[in-house]
Amino acid sequence: MNITFIIPPQLDDLKPAERTAGCTRMVYQAPNIYELQVVAVLEEAGYKVNYLDFVYTQKKLPQFLEFLRGDNSDIYFIWTVNLSIENDLECIRHILAERPQAKVVLLGPGPTYFTAKCLPSDQVMIVRGEPEATTLELVQTLEKKGDLSQVKGLSYKVDGKMVNNPSREPMPDINALPIPARHHIAHQVYHNPKLKLTPYTTMVTSRNCPYRCIYCVPSSLTFAREIEFRKDHGRKPPITKRSVEKVAQEIDILAAQGIKAIGFMDDNFIWNLERTQAIGEALKRHGIVWGCQARCDAITDDVARVLADTGCQYVDLGVESFDDEILKYIKKQETKEQIYDAIAHLKRHRVPVKLNVLIGCAPMETRETVRNTLREAKKLKVDQVMFNIVSPFPGTEYYKLCKENGWLATPDYVPTDVQRESILKLPNLSAEEMERLLFRNNLSFFLRPSFVFSQIKKFRSFGEFFYALKSLKIKLFG
Repeated sequence: MNITFIIPPQLDDLKPAERTAGCTRMVYQAPNIYELQVVAVLEEAGYKVNYLDFVYTQKKLPQFLEFLRGDNSDIYFIWTVNLSIENDLECIRHILAERPQAKVVLLGPGPTYFTAKCLPSDQVMIVRGEPEATTLELVQTLEKKGDLSQVKGLSYKVDGKMVNNPSREPMPDINALPIPARHHIAHQVYHNPKLKLTPYTTMVTSRNCPYRCIYCVPSSLTFAREIEFRKDHGRKPPITKRSVEKVAQEIDILAAQGIKAIGFMDDNFIWNLERTQAIGEALKRHGIVWGCQARCDAITDDVARVLADTGCQYVDLGVESFDDEILKYIKKQETKEQIYDAIAHLKRHRVPVKLNVLIGCAPMETRETVRNTLREAKKLKVDQVMFNIVSPFPGTEYYKLCKENGWLATPDYVPTDVQRESILKLPNLSAEEMERLLFRNNLSFFLRPSFVFSQIKKFRSFGEFFYALKSLKIKLFG
């Protein structure tokens, strides 16, 4: 059984979709840790897997076709997000034209939700939701020419008719998973402008978040899990965490491989002081710099002190707005005072702060509430702010509200890059106004002399500065 995982080439002039977070186009490249986790599961079971990233290598359609004509894979796997669906379906057409006997399997949130659209032929199958167990069982079943109807979490076609097998429950213990198969990308060097040191990689220590923000798509894996689980249970899937011991073992391995920087992709990295400190100490032993995502209400002075002491170089805080009415509407379960407190704790211990702001996440959003958020971000003197326009992703509560209230500027959801585009028409803001506010906020924040000078002082080499400047250019202008 010859198995190949593909990150397909981008077939048009747009930036490739970012497949880990899953809601933007790429600003800088990072390993798809979720896909590499699936690869590791197959390899642990004894399968030989190839892994090809046509985006990293900047190869286009001619090289993709050349590869297919010389390849003999039985199965091609593609991790698909909403923004990559059209591109991936076109790549599938080329795969099946060159390799008509092969199977193509799609993973990720795109095909989990848009199942019918992502099944163009009987040769294509979809692993819905959490992928590891379903993928392994599918490969074993195909190898034995077994009964596909017994594989939970699988969708496929028989004689052109779609079959959706029953859902598979999420894994109760992710400690059983092997370490992601990073050996496939050992020759690829990644940079995170927020961490600066290389080699850089990503890592995950938990799955899902207990909160119920109405708009939230925290990562492509979480979204796939939530879409599938909510369909049957009407609620979010359970949270699962790796043990501190397992996390520390992986950190030791990464340090031995020369990794200098890690970005934790957990939806919510900081669960409590003790766990944060234990993982931080494992990183500190190797001098690894790191960053994470966290809620403001998780940041106490003690937590901030631990972050500073263990080499944390950024904390992404999802603040969304500084308006308490908006925060209540989106079910953030935080207040602007808690946002101020979290930022104060982090700044006191000199932990760099990045704020994530969502324009248009509530119907009471106005030009003034957006401008106020920008003023507050500047006044607080945080290190970075990412302004995005909320996208009403199907499967979220906000999507239902937008459909019910006529807040969509398009007949239905259309995949958009939340860093640039809007498909909303809120009572006080049009799609065009949101896009203009987003662009102006970015220019106003990132091109301030005080911001520019403060960032320049942090760079230790011209290479670091050049890479960060390139990422900023992409962020602002595409």
